[in-house]
Amino acid sequence: MNFITRLSALCLRKSKMQQRHQSSRRPAVPLGSRILTDPSKVFEHNMWDHMQWSQEEEENAKEKAAENSLVKVQWEEQDKYEREASKYWNKFYETHKCNFFKDRNWLFLEFPEILPEKRRELKTEERSSEPTKINSTNSFSHKNEMSEEGEKDWKENFGGGSTSVQGYVYNKKQSKPLSDGPQGVNCEEELGRLESFPGSDATYRILEVGCGAGNSVFPILKVLCNVPGTFLYCCDFASGAVELVKSHSSYNSARCSAFVHDVCDDALPYPFPDEILDVILLVFVLSTIHPDRMQGVVNRLAKLLKPGGMLLFRDYGRYDTAQLRFKRGRCLSENFYVRGDGTRVYFFTKDEVCDMFNLAGLTEVQNLVDRRLQVNRKKKVKMQRVWIQSKFQKPLLLPLSDPEEATGRHT
Repeated sequence: MNFITRLSALCLRKSKMQQRHQSSRRPAVPLGSRILTDPSKVFEHNMWDHMQWSQEEEENAKEKAAENSLVKVQWEEQDKYEREASKYWNKFYETHKCNFFKDRNWLFLEFPEILPEKRRELKTEERSSEPTKINSTNSFSHKNEMSEEGEKDWKENFGGGSTSVQGYVYNKKQSKPLSDGPQGVNCEEELGRLESFPGSDATYRILEVGCGAGNSVFPILKVLCNVPGTFLYCCDFASGAVELVKSHSSYNSARCSAFVHDVCDDALPYPFPDEILDVILLVFVLSTIHPDRMQGVVNRLAKLLKPGGMLLFRDYGRYDTAQLRFKRGRCLSENFYVRGDGTRVYFFTKDEVCDMFNLAGLTEVQNLVDRRLQVNRKKKVKMQRVWIQSKFQKPLLLPLSDPEEATGRHT
């Protein structure tokens, strides 16, 4: 009895210790399981997961953000960054090509929903056979994703860096439904066009918004290469980025369609109909868009999902180190900044993300604040990283049992 009591007390103490550093709102695996339980060992690893901020740390972060937001960029300059956004991103990819970011192999740990359900189950079995490998590494980290060249350049130019900004992408308008025009006029021609769109024969379709140089595209294609019926769309605001994807040796037009697209422009149609996508991947992209235009982008993307389809989101969280390192005069508006190369970035709260996707008619499946401690072991520097990770689903359509209910008529 004494042994059981001592064992219970030991487990309780260990649980309380971990809760001081680990969020209880999400599992440790596969979203990260390296927990800092002994602060004296902080420099033993590059990244620690599930960190909790003290009230003092939170207040200090708010003060730094308020301080670097006191001086705003002049309106004329802000207008230039909006109008010439494609120029800045094309210059980015012209300079860095495919060398800035590493492939996002962590995607399948964070977002198993990318894969069709049967393939997802297979990947789960594969991962379960290698528990040590999964549990001992970070599933996502700024340093692991960025190449050495990219990390050095980003620190020099942007004061603290970014993880995986892959393009300044915007939104498009759906094609008109067949019923919009006069009955019988061009219906056959329109139907033929819709039936022959890229990936029309696929049974499982993914869209990555803001594909950049393909750091998500090619890991996904590699996994799906032996999965019949799958098709991947990818788009970016920067034509240079799309060219990098298309010129890659692993690009296969039979399994993937890359295209230039401005997701903020509702006049531009997508190269496929609405409600056909199983998954939309929106990773470090929405933050590059002006806050006034974000809701419209999310609304339009939601229309592309089929009922039951999933939108997977990851982006910068409020008071991330990248936000706090901005100098005065780089702030465009509240929590919205411009980097040294002219690209822009916004820092979200969990509630903002939830409100946007809910307004678009999507249901929350996951919405987390991912706080991690990144350290420079050589310089003995600690950096608080904050990201938002979310999953939102388009509700399934429930059939009406009463035919008269569908027409709204009752006797």
